[in-house]
Amino acid sequence: MRWLAVILVLVLAACTTKMDKAGRTESTVDPKYLLKSEVDRIADTNRAEVVTGLLLIADKLYKRNPKEWKKSGAVSREAAVERLRQRQFRSWPEFSGLREGAVASLAFTEVYAGDRVMALMFGLLGMVDAAFEHKDEFYILDSLNEMKLYNSARNMDIAIWKLGHDRNAAGELFLLSNELDPANRNLSYEREFGRVMGLLDFMAKVVADRNGRTFSRLSQSVASAIFLPVSFLK
Repeated sequence: MRWLAVILVLVLAACTTKMDKAGRTESTVDPKYLLKSEVDRIADTNRAEVVTGLLLIADKLYKRNPKEWKKSGAVSREAAVERLRQRQFRSWPEFSGLREGAVASLAFTEVYAGDRVMALMFGLLGMVDAAFEHKDEFYILDSLNEMKLYNSARNMDIAIWKLGHDRNAAGELFLLSNELDPANRNLSYEREFGRVMGLLDFMAKVVADRNGRTFSRLSQSVASAIFLPVSFLK
């Protein structure tokens, strides 16, 4: 009986009223609406915002580090960002099958000579894809893991720390991002990463509440941290 009541509420909520050609009103139901809970719709929006935020960061990084997209063979900065948007895993043999944290870490490795923006952002996007179970839309029977979302958020924190601190043997940052010069201060990268982290943390809390679980917030120093696992969590 409880499920019957839930379905009835969803049907009523999904009904919309419109005018037919004769000027009469009629109700219609969007079938997709019936298959989505409130949490599903939140997840749809959250995922889209997170991915959009990461692609914006990628574009900004390419603007400050134009030599990187040229390394990948892209014809333009926009084309390089589009490659990330599509993110077909087999498109980058230079990653040797690595994903997520293992790929992102290449961006801060002395021996890596490829596109560092591509490596970092491909890794971060892969973490987000895994946290959202590689789905673009969510329905009533779909489930998410709050720890995957939480770990993805922490990895954004680690990424912004590495961007500002990891350097090569010559003492140069591997990738330019925030500008701390008082005359030309720019913290837009950190702000956008912060927004992405907030979205992921919010989604983790929503999922934990729905699952009737709590999770421990890890206490660690980003200065010594490595990217946390996402795909391998159950």
